[in-house]
Amino acid sequence: MTGSHRHIGRPVPPRHHDRLVRGHGRFLADLRAAGTLHAAFVRSPSAHARVLGFDATAARHDPRCALVLGPDDLAERTAPIPTAWRLPGQPEDTIPVAAHTARYAGQPLGIVVADTPTAAEDLAEAVRLDLAPLPPVPTIADALAEHAPLVVPGAAGNEAGRVRFGSPAADITSALARAAVVVEREFTLPRVNHAPLEPRGVLAEYDPGTGLLTVRASSQSPHSMRQDLCAVLGLRADRVRVIAPDVGGSFGSKVLLYPDEAMVCAAAVALGAPVRWVESRAENFTGAYQGRGQRTTARLAVTGEGRFLAFDAHVLADLGAYATQAGSGPHQVTALTLQGPYHVDAAAATVTGVYTTRVPTGAYRGYGMQEAAFIRERLIDEAARELGVPPLELRLRNLIRPEELPYTTHTGLTYDSGDYGAVLRRAAALAERPPPSDPPWVRRATAVVAAVEISAFAPSALLEAFGIAWSGWEGVRLRINHDGTVTVHSGVIAVGQGIETSLAQIAAEGLGVPLDWVRVELGDTDTAPHSDLSAQASRALTLAGGALVIAAQRLADRMRALAAAFLSTGPERVDLRVTAAAGPASQDAAFHTADGARITWHEVAHRGYRGWGRRQSTDPVRLEESVDFDPPGLTFAHGAHAAEVAVDLGTGRVTVEGYWAVHDSGVLVNPLIAHGQIAGGIVQGLGQALTEEARADAAADPLTRSFREYTVPAAQDVPEDLVIEHACTPSAAIPGGFKGLGEGGTILPPAAVACAVAAAVPEIAHTLTSLPLTPPRVRAALRAAGITAEGGIR
Repeated sequence: MTGSHRHIGRPVPPRHHDRLVRGHGRFLADLRAAGTLHAAFVRSPSAHARVLGFDATAARHDPRCALVLGPDDLAERTAPIPTAWRLPGQPEDTIPVAAHTARYAGQPLGIVVADTPTAAEDLAEAVRLDLAPLPPVPTIADALAEHAPLVVPGAAGNEAGRVRFGSPAADITSALARAAVVVEREFTLPRVNHAPLEPRGVLAEYDPGTGLLTVRASSQSPHSMRQDLCAVLGLRADRVRVIAPDVGGSFGSKVLLYPDEAMVCAAAVALGAPVRWVESRAENFTGAYQGRGQRTTARLAVTGEGRFLAFDAHVLADLGAYATQAGSGPHQVTALTLQGPYHVDAAAATVTGVYTTRVPTGAYRGYGMQEAAFIRERLIDEAARELGVPPLELRLRNLIRPEELPYTTHTGLTYDSGDYGAVLRRAAALAERPPPSDPPWVRRATAVVAAVEISAFAPSALLEAFGIAWSGWEGVRLRINHDGTVTVHSGVIAVGQGIETSLAQIAAEGLGVPLDWVRVELGDTDTAPHSDLSAQASRALTLAGGALVIAAQRLADRMRALAAAFLSTGPERVDLRVTAAAGPASQDAAFHTADGARITWHEVAHRGYRGWGRRQSTDPVRLEESVDFDPPGLTFAHGAHAAEVAVDLGTGRVTVEGYWAVHDSGVLVNPLIAHGQIAGGIVQGLGQALTEEARADAAADPLTRSFREYTVPAAQDVPEDLVIEHACTPSAAIPGGFKGLGEGGTILPPAAVACAVAAAVPEIAHTLTSLPLTPPRVRAALRAAGITAEGGIR
């Protein structure tokens, strides 16, 4: 029999790397279909205006034009997109495809289809819009001001609803009354762009004869896209097929159906011809949904001995022009995870959604947990400063201990397993090193912070309890083919995270076969098991992998039983022996008995397809196992990060000199992929800490329209001392013991960097409540505190 963990735990290079590096990728822009037409959008130049006219006369008379659909045409051909996660009292539960009021600059108002991309863009520019300007509402403050213009026509105001999680208000009041120190701050966490390597794109083909709409899309969730398209276009589920080819990154930006994508599909149905649209980088910056966007007032109450009494927060969530399908979900997660890995007598948070005339916000890597970590860890550092206690010591005093797990927080999350103290101490130990000799104008310090990460976003019962109209379960289908090869079908999607390699490792491990026997098929709603949430919320490996562990064990048992029937013995007396270099048809891959009898793997598979060797006529014939896995609860990964920063007092520039991360994500299937996921997440988090902000002017027009204005981290921004370690507390809820890790690296860097800057320059610590910590922002704080460029104090 093959050895234990022959594949799980091996740092196998991701299978897709070689293909993509050699230029053999199949991204949306690479796809072609005979007779393809090309789409461009008529987008609103104004952030807020009524559409009085849409004159496409010139475009329609151009011989290059195949179709123009304006707001009235779209209203006849489409229904609104349903939303899935709403706030109590939310005035809109759908997203309009046909818009007669523009609510953000860049909103698609119509679509033009022509014979070439250039022609489509030219003709879109030829459409004349008659817009009646309305007052812009660019910020949360503007939206909540007295007599503010309404973003949603007919609504009572610009509040999109409100929800509260956690302890009763009386418990918070009591805790505050007992506190020796109450730290209260207002935090501003700006919008950020997802900036995936590949922007969005759709190729839609409609066959009038069969009524089949086939959509190839750079999508992170094909099944959800299919469901929404059925609702928008009025088509049967079995007449819509969505296929995700190679997807060049997403980070949450491609989990939802957008109105412009729905317009492309509506145009394809209208024409009965293939229609393609590939988003430009400028469109991605101005028209794709953004992440974060939050203003929060929060406080922490602490006893004189440093025991946490209460966390309390009010989150104002900038939803933008309308609530997307995920809507306020990320901000609700901020409220749910505010308590983090700490003991506290009471904890509560209120979320108020706010409409503004900016592009809508949605899911972004770290999904509310990064915001919660920043708020919580900054409050803890400020409390430590007021108490005169080292921040690390204050954290360690209040951490939940391993023997207390499972532990239910005041917001109702039940942490399953882990050792938060061990991980925090290890991160602190890794960061210990003698400081260099810095000039007087440089201040240096290190901070260590901690967080718990929701992973394996499920179970379905939890989504039902929260009124989230998605399923949380995950399915896989595992098949041994007649030639002995193995195929895995899963509803999760590959977006660069190497999931196809990790799933192959799990299947190979469970069946006891070489890795190269296994092929993983993803991304096609016609062949993949249903998956609403797919590859988001750190759930793909955990849930699909858990289902695959079960399927592999069942199929391995069936193969052994078939072999035993041929060998006239019991399954428990049969061993599978496969040499490392053996192929599926090799004589070196065979089932053996102790007395020397044998039958090859290939022959068992072939006999199985004939229906031979079953012990009972009711036994299944097909060598295939389908498993739908709905876990009993959420799983929780956790981690601690340490950052060392150097602050130039003259320029305000913050340089991250060293970074150390320790994560517990349960059993690691592929340490190489895990390392890449955490490292990439850390770099993404550093960008949000130091440079990234999607800005708009007073008219709500976007100011960040390209990478010239929006700075993502470059190689020189990543410290050479970037150290990642993994602890392992297996999950008891997931077969295989897996936990998620896709978002873990992103959650803590803003908190770690800001706390390190506060430690380096305590004179400005109380001001470090807004991101990013750009040189002008830090320099202004330094000057306000009277700190000179030479390091002195005025």
